[in-house]
Amino acid sequence: MARKSKYIFVTGGVLSGLGKGITAASLGNILQARGFAVNMQKFDQYINVDAGTLNPGEHGEVYVLDDGEETDLDLGHYERFLNLNLHKDSSIMTGKIYAEVIAKERRGNYLGKTVQVIPHITDEIKFRIRCAAKRRKADIHIVEIGGTVGDYEGSHYLEAARQLRQDEGPHNVLFVHVTFLPYLSASEEVKTKPTQNSVRDLREIGIQPDVIVGRTDHHLNKDVIHKISLFCNVEKRAVVPLVTAKTPYEVPVTLRKYKLDRYILEKLHLRPKANNHKKWKNFVHKILKSKKSLSIALVGKYMKMKDTYLSINEALKTAGWYENHNVNIIWVDSEKLSSDKKLVDVLKKVSGVLVPGGFGPRGIEGKIKAAKFCRENKVPFLGICLGMQIAVIEFARSVLRSKDVNSEEFNKRVKHPVIHLMEGQKKIKNLGASQRLGAWPCVLDPASLSFKAYGEKKIWERHRHRYEFNNAYRHILEKNGLLLAGLSPDKKLVEIIEIKNHPFFVGVQFHPEFKSRPLHPHPLFREFIRAAIKYNKNQIPKTKNEKHKLKNEKY
Repeated sequence: MARKSKYIFVTGGVLSGLGKGITAASLGNILQARGFAVNMQKFDQYINVDAGTLNPGEHGEVYVLDDGEETDLDLGHYERFLNLNLHKDSSIMTGKIYAEVIAKERRGNYLGKTVQVIPHITDEIKFRIRCAAKRRKADIHIVEIGGTVGDYEGSHYLEAARQLRQDEGPHNVLFVHVTFLPYLSASEEVKTKPTQNSVRDLREIGIQPDVIVGRTDHHLNKDVIHKISLFCNVEKRAVVPLVTAKTPYEVPVTLRKYKLDRYILEKLHLRPKANNHKKWKNFVHKILKSKKSLSIALVGKYMKMKDTYLSINEALKTAGWYENHNVNIIWVDSEKLSSDKKLVDVLKKVSGVLVPGGFGPRGIEGKIKAAKFCRENKVPFLGICLGMQIAVIEFARSVLRSKDVNSEEFNKRVKHPVIHLMEGQKKIKNLGASQRLGAWPCVLDPASLSFKAYGEKKIWERHRHRYEFNNAYRHILEKNGLLLAGLSPDKKLVEIIEIKNHPFFVGVQFHPEFKSRPLHPHPLFREFIRAAIKYNKNQIPKTKNEKHKLKNEKY
């Protein structure tokens, strides 16, 4: 008999940005620790087909899965908290749903029926939910519904969730509602009215939440919890106050403290199979423990919000904790770095520099300046995707003794295009989902730092790019000290470059941050942090004022 999955829907109320993704991932974390196979899925309201064309400055990073699906950043939370590699059916946007329904209508699948949101759109949503759960043989399938209750754009997802509970029965579907509990300093009290209104909106749709997670910056007393329970028709033990944590990784520990895992399993008629949360608790304890600090400069171009480089931030911090250091990430705007000498001085006060990915010519010369500083001063450097291409451009300018060296992405008429458009990309017109995407193999040079980090010759990493190292410049750059540390199995594509006689100067064409996990930091980030720690020990001690300045300013 086929395994029957249980379903948990995570919805949000009052306002966006509450941390539904972290809450959903944390639920998965604690239920997985209880011995259940857990799968995760995110439904987004946008009419985009996928997240690949979204502006990272507005929506945060585009996260890429092994199969090449470009997704919302919440998929990164899911993979990190559950140590999973998810499938493309875990990321669904409204455009994908409508495209499929319209395609079926064109094929005549509906036999002349009038195609409507109910039942055709909602049926397609339920079909996607069940298929994703079945694919992973999930005991518990957790679905996060993007946006907030009351958004017209997300009404079809909520209606599908309501129908699914009716289809599957009340003991097989559970609703967790995440709301905001504001604090009024004038009366010195936490207000529950926004939560009450949000739950009322859910009830109008036909959904009664089983659990309410109250996001707040202040402690909730018993009276507040009682009030929420009374007015929202939820058991007191199912009202979970989630006070803003020092680290998101603390949230699963908090949920377990309130015995939410026990309550959910009871409601879903499931018996715990295990209790394996010790490693996660020890990890959180290690994070919160006092330790030395290490400053790393992140030289980027999308500086409006920190979520633009979310996975990189988490990979750096995780590697730091692994080495018993807190990583202090100094944000450096590469667009300003190209013209402001003061910002170059910032690089003299850090122990390592990371140049992340990106697209377009803005801020490129600043990134090149950062790479040059690290190469000449032997500062640990890690270049990711565009960051690798930047490192190649800077090194080639030095070797060729010419400023007319660049990528075709920024200058199609450049004399020395050391980075050029991949052959398979030249005839592509539709930009969506057409880059080199997903996990690809790479063979490492045994003499490289990268091989030392990974400890194996063949690796698989996730890519997202159109431009690559120009093989016409291989010989001259290798002759002058550039090590091609990683190549595609057919040796046609350069995937990793290193500079010889440098403590750590590595550029990778892929995105290693997407495969870093809290309990298992990525090998390259781990070795980068180790090199930065060693570099830091060899430097003149910084004054307290300098440390304070680096910690509290954004450049």
